[in-house]
Amino acid sequence: MIDRRRLESGGLILFLALITGGLLLVVSSFVAALLWSLLAAILFQSLFHWLLAKMPGRRNWAAAATLLIILVAVIIPALAITGMVVDQSAGVYAKVQSGQIDFARYFEQVHDALPQWVQHPLDRAGLGSFDTAQARIAQGLRSSFQSIASQALSIGRNAAAFLLAFGVGLYVTFFLLRDGDRLGPVIRDALPLERPVADRLIDKFVAVVRATIKGSVVVALVQGALGAVTFWIVGVPAALLWGLLMALAALLPAIGPALVWVPVAIYLLATGAVWQGVVVIVSGVAVIGLADNILRPILVGRDTGIPDWLVLVTTLGGIEVAGISGIVVGPLVAALFITGWQILTEQRHGGRGGEA
Repeated sequence: MIDRRRLESGGLILFLALITGGLLLVVSSFVAALLWSLLAAILFQSLFHWLLAKMPGRRNWAAAATLLIILVAVIIPALAITGMVVDQSAGVYAKVQSGQIDFARYFEQVHDALPQWVQHPLDRAGLGSFDTAQARIAQGLRSSFQSIASQALSIGRNAAAFLLAFGVGLYVTFFLLRDGDRLGPVIRDALPLERPVADRLIDKFVAVVRATIKGSVVVALVQGALGAVTFWIVGVPAALLWGLLMALAALLPAIGPALVWVPVAIYLLATGAVWQGVVVIVSGVAVIGLADNILRPILVGRDTGIPDWLVLVTTLGGIEVAGISGIVVGPLVAALFITGWQILTEQRHGGRGGEA
């Protein structure tokens, strides 16, 4: 005989799965906007509560004031910088297409400027002419620049879709700020998990979001800005675009902004721009490199518990899957993965597996 209660419970679960999938399909065009709305609400929730304390009982006004601060302090400067990057990307893209920027020639200049004791090992290794290496590296760089430029130019072509998603994001952010402390417990109670497990996963979610944005994105932006200023001082073309590349590289642990400034410094020194190369090296080591060590402990309140190698892999994979949102999505998935397995281990071993 069929257990009616079990059948009804299974039917409800099936219905929830189907309707959840349908909802995700409906809002799929706005997933990135909704994600960044959630991240902004989490990051600026403390500012909202501070403003709410200044104007008790006026949640709408506090949420609107918080949204205005986000708009003026974060979004407008970001859009202005994006516009300048688009302009520089368009210029670089045009020069690459016309041949004015030839990466193969730049590598040849570096090779010819190297001392003989460096050239001889390269010659013996079959890299004396740099033919194969130049072709591959130059093609890779050319493709990278063209990809970045194309992505930047697509913002202009898809202006209407961008503005729509931008408006939806602001609208949702307002309500998440205003009602976030009420929605949190509702979502936690709705999860089909034990209360301590749900609390732990939610705490880890919030901690990783804050640590990733404050401790990684903010630090990367600072390092990118310092790099852009350094390149502008020494006269490197498209300094802002190089700074953007440095900011992206700074998101990757164990690699960092040195992935950008070291080749630039080598090229400057190899082509006779000695003082410019020295300035880039000094700035890279003493200014850009130390920014991470100084700012990260200040901005990050607690450790995410994710190994650096896993942060590197999940950040790259997240960017591949979710675009720029993958900067947060990748480490977040890794942190929840680790936490989930730790909870399972603790439950299987009676609470003794927390450090597994």
